Amino acid sequence: MRYNRISADSHIDLPWLPADLFTSNATAALKDRMPHVSDGPDGPYWTSKKGMSYGLVCGVGPSGTKLVPGQNHRVDKMAEAGLYDDARRGIRRVIDPHLRLKDAERDGVDAEVIFGILGAATRLADREAAHEMFRIYNDWLADFCGHYPDRHIGLACLPYGDVDAAVKEVHRAAKLGLRGLELSCSWDMEPMWHPMWEPLWKAVSDVNLPLHFHTFPSVSPAERERTPAGSQRVALFTRVSGFQLNLVNILAAIIGAAVLERYPRLRIAFGESGIGWIPYALERMDFEWEDRFRDLGLKMKPSDYWRRQCKATFQYDPVGTQLIDNMGAETLMWGSDYPHTDGVWPESSKYIDEQFRHVSPEIVRKITCENAGKFYGLM
Repeated sequence: MRYNRISADSHIDLPWLPADLFTSNATAALKDRMPHVSDGPDGPYWTSKKGMSYGLVCGVGPSGTKLVPGQNHRVDKMAEAGLYDDARRGIRRVIDPHLRLKDAERDGVDAEVIFGILGAATRLADREAAHEMFRIYNDWLADFCGHYPDRHIGLACLPYGDVDAAVKEVHRAAKLGLRGLELSCSWDMEPMWHPMWEPLWKAVSDVNLPLHFHTFPSVSPAERERTPAGSQRVALFTRVSGFQLNLVNILAAIIGAAVLERYPRLRIAFGESGIGWIPYALERMDFEWEDRFRDLGLKMKPSDYWRRQCKATFQYDPVGTQLIDNMGAETLMWGSDYPHTDGVWPESSKYIDEQFRHVSPEIVRKITCENAGKFYGLM
């Protein structure tokens, strides 16, 4: 088919999934440790044996919060489009492949790259159960994407904190036909420069699927729970304002550890990363490498590895679009972030026109369509 717009960052989160997905598909030994749906004061919500809440069924955003009209402009727009009213009637457009396709077409989007449930699984505090969740979700996702394989590009979720398990799931996901891989980012993970990750780099390179790192919270759930009641909104504002900048630590670690030098076929994408910070990061890495880090085993400047093997996605970043030449138009991919609170669905055209008004149509097409099409083998 001919593509005109591809969202390189869209989502399916745990709150939207079928209520019995994990309990019905888990092994007998793990069934009672799976997330499940229970009744609560605000309606059905996802929980676990240990009482962890994963949000309201079909709630707002990845954490499934309660819809509060007037609190979030973008959420109000999604509500006006009937997303949550339909969900209350049992019509889950986010996980119905046919209805999801209509939502995308309404937004002028021909194909979507779909990020998954990493955040929910890492909060489970039960590594074995989390691995089982990923297996079940990845199987479900492969079936979901099978309805429209040229339009729904699903990313397999890789186990967190267990490199051997992640390597096995890399090869299994490739056999399932999934088109990319997503590794969890967390406040307590080993840094990406650590040698423990080497088997993962090799496995991802071997299967030749792009590896994704999505933005992630900078603090643990326990720290968030300690926030005084009167400060929760400003604490959230603080986290939301800077959460995309966390990814510089992953980018610098992968380049500095010469991962991209050793594995020139390895492709890395940063989801919902924003792009305005990237030119500074590349300039800083280049300067430091040339000044005092020539011993890292890099044969090119850090920014050269970026241009050769990396991509970043954004939905609305007017500062970044002023700096396209500083990072390379070929490294950028637009995404709608459907159906997240930062997303621009169903008004993607409005936000694209606004932030790209000074950019040539050829470059706009590269960023909003062609780069993703080539990266995921659609074009």
